[in-house]
Amino acid sequence: MPELPEVETVRRGLAPHMEGRRVLFVEQRRPDLRFPFPADFVARLEGNTVIRVGRRAKYLLIDLADGWTWLVHLGMSGRFTVNPGHDGVQASSGQVGHNSGWALADKHDHVRVEMEAGAKLVFNDVRRFGFMDLIPPGAAETSPHLAGLGPEPLGADFTPDHLRAVFKDRKTPVKAALLDQQNVAGLGNIYVCEALWRAGISPRRLAKSVQGQRAEKLVTAVRDVIAQAIEAGGSSLRDFVQADGELGYFQHSWDAYGREGEPCKLAGCDGIIRRIVQSGRSTFYCPKHQR
Repeated sequence: MPELPEVETVRRGLAPHMEGRRVLFVEQRRPDLRFPFPADFVARLEGNTVIRVGRRAKYLLIDLADGWTWLVHLGMSGRFTVNPGHDGVQASSGQVGHNSGWALADKHDHVRVEMEAGAKLVFNDVRRFGFMDLIPPGAAETSPHLAGLGPEPLGADFTPDHLRAVFKDRKTPVKAALLDQQNVAGLGNIYVCEALWRAGISPRRLAKSVQGQRAEKLVTAVRDVIAQAIEAGGSSLRDFVQADGELGYFQHSWDAYGREGEPCKLAGCDGIIRRIVQSGRSTFYCPKHQR
């Protein structure tokens, strides 16, 4: 499933083609994805102007001029692809459908949007675990999708003190605590494995024991791995591509995830990366230096 870096990469790809521009046309090609589309989905978007393309955790939040917000969750296989048309935004050399009317031509293209100045956006979702919703003006804080989310890992509120406080009485493994979106928003399996490897903390360690310098190291590791993954365009696993059709390449920098049986990359460590299952998910870590 796309995690925060992948969603942020998509946001950055969409923003130049959408912000400050009017939505000319929307084609909703099925009644539902994971959930039904709002009844007035097309009518609410057509003719409206996009003010800002934002992100909260793993959600895209597209703010409209009338105060409503178009919320998008990519799910497991959802992706946006952009044909820039004549909107003046430079297209990548890897542009999918660069000269076509639409970026893709596929039965899994579920939403098509044409923007003022010519950009055409396609939302494609093979597994249909993604979804879209509309949030009324002033209701973002109480939206069931967004209410209760913890701080952003790159935000000012994600600090060692915050982590110490939310972990204080938690008897669950630290990996599970980091995946809890109420503790920190947007983290997923890949980047939690990577952050714990960098911090030298075992995924089996109880969250309540991550205090003092461990909390400081973990916050730094989370921030670093998320920032570097965004810079790399995310990790391309199976379906994820950037909005211009390019693949992310952070998967080439993984230190732990997916490296079962391989030597630990930490200088001076002779450990071997091990895979265990926690809460139904694969965890990769080095039992030698992660304590």
